[in-house]
Amino acid sequence: METAVRGRSPSLEELRAVAQPPEVRARKNAEHWTAELYLRHISIYCTALLVRTRISANGVTALMILAGWCIAGALLIPGIWGAVLALVFSQIQLYLDCCDGEVARWRGTRSAKGVFLDKVGHYTTEGLVAVALGLRAVGDLSLLRTDPGMAYRFVVAGLALGWLVLLNKALNDMVHVSRAFNGLDRLPDTADATAIPRGPIATLKSIARFVPFHRIYHSVEMSILAVVAALAALIPGVGISAERTLVIALAALCALSVVGHFIAIMASRRLG
Repeated sequence: METAVRGRSPSLEELRAVAQPPEVRARKNAEHWTAELYLRHISIYCTALLVRTRISANGVTALMILAGWCIAGALLIPGIWGAVLALVFSQIQLYLDCCDGEVARWRGTRSAKGVFLDKVGHYTTEGLVAVALGLRAVGDLSLLRTDPGMAYRFVVAGLALGWLVLLNKALNDMVHVSRAFNGLDRLPDTADATAIPRGPIATLKSIARFVPFHRIYHSVEMSILAVVAALAALIPGVGISAERTLVIALAALCALSVVGHFIAIMASRRLG
């Protein structure tokens, strides 16, 4: 069956059935909201072209990683167009992120190496985007030489944001590692698996759903916020202060998110 599937060009219906099964579309945490809203609806068309080529699923992941790094590079371009370009690359990154898994499922080539490369892509991208936001907030990079006291505070804010973003992501992976080391089954990607028993922490988690600032540290959300800050910077009298306020606020909110995430993990049933 696998040889037959891999040896011919599929119809879109056949491809959807194998590459986008219900258990993939129903994942709670692995699916970004853009994938659910529109990317999965259009990624299948790119996947249909990719499976007719010799490119591997890991090759598609490599393109995803490159697109992610381009987000950070684009943010180093001053002004609104750098932010807009970053937003475009963030969409390309997630589009390819949908496609690589679909190619792997159709060809039956899912592997630990593919998961590893995917993790490398998201960790490096989101860390670099955070650092790029800090450099962007400096404005004129010559200030690093002429006014280092002022300039480096935003560089440090970007570095702190990057470290916190990576720590926040790593907490989820720490859960899976801890379960594996203790012989527990793989944690299912469902709401029930991460539920917190009734109590003050569960109440706080419910309240957080109405102000979900803990979800803004993905490359897409940070790119959207970069565009908003760049638009605000066009307002007379605002200027670069909008982008400087953004990186400081993101660092502070991410610190709060990391603390909340840690408490939520410890209070839930995720660790057995």
